[in-house]
Amino acid sequence: MGSSVSSTASNIREKDDSSSSSRTDLGDLPESCISSLLMNLDPPDICKLARVNRAFHRASSSDFVWESKLPSCYKFLASKVLDEESVSTMTKKEIYTKLCQRNLFDGNTKEVLLDKCSGQVCLFMSSKSLKITGIDDRRYWIYIPTEESRFKNVAYLQQMWWVEVVGELEFLFPVGSYSVTFRIKLGKPSKRLGRRVCIVDRVRGWDVKPVRFKLTTSYGECSISECYLNESGEWVYYHVGDFVVVKPNEPMKIKFSLAQIDCTHTKGGLCVDSAIICPSEFKERLKQF
Repeated sequence: MGSSVSSTASNIREKDDSSSSSRTDLGDLPESCISSLLMNLDPPDICKLARVNRAFHRASSSDFVWESKLPSCYKFLASKVLDEESVSTMTKKEIYTKLCQRNLFDGNTKEVLLDKCSGQVCLFMSSKSLKITGIDDRRYWIYIPTEESRFKNVAYLQQMWWVEVVGELEFLFPVGSYSVTFRIKLGKPSKRLGRRVCIVDRVRGWDVKPVRFKLTTSYGECSISECYLNESGEWVYYHVGDFVVVKPNEPMKIKFSLAQIDCTHTKGGLCVDSAIICPSEFKERLKQF
């Protein structure tokens, strides 16, 4: 009887082992199937699933997956911030990761980066990349170093009758809708006892007449608006206008400006940090960049 029980138990174990070995799990999925699945996910989710097993890890690093996440103009962007030899040796995932970082170009006066979740393009232009009337005369404008700017310095207006700040750019954007915004402040950034302060004693003239904002593109789009500058001491994002890109492989020329050229009164105390061009749906997120 003992030998019969032993034989039965042995048979059960063999069946269990056979059943276990015939089961499939996620590791048995073809890598091509996993890649097709990952293509439908956002980059953060792809990185999370890379930890599931080796098959998911390999699939999550494939060029097939990451090329679908890169914007159509990624080669143009890479040419701005990477040398040609580096691009030729990098995987698409490495290129995506690099473009999601802060990438300065044009003598460190401009910056481009991809939004990590969506892969959409955001562009920042420092005050030194803008054409500012009278910027070379220190009686009117000076550059101030400050940690409040992503470019570490801002243009500060001491006093002037004619104020005009113009940005011009030729760039290749992916298809979509974009907004142009100025980041400016009334007041002079400074430090007192190690704390950031804003000196507003030279702010004048902005409540007399509004500032005019204007945007034009090589597609024939034009946007004009006016606004009084009346918020002292805080960085404010002033919307210039929107434009739409419909041709995926054609660079677009953009010109935008802020101006207060009424010479009946002087203006002063204006601080210009940068201009921002980003997808229109990001307008409410600008402070997060």
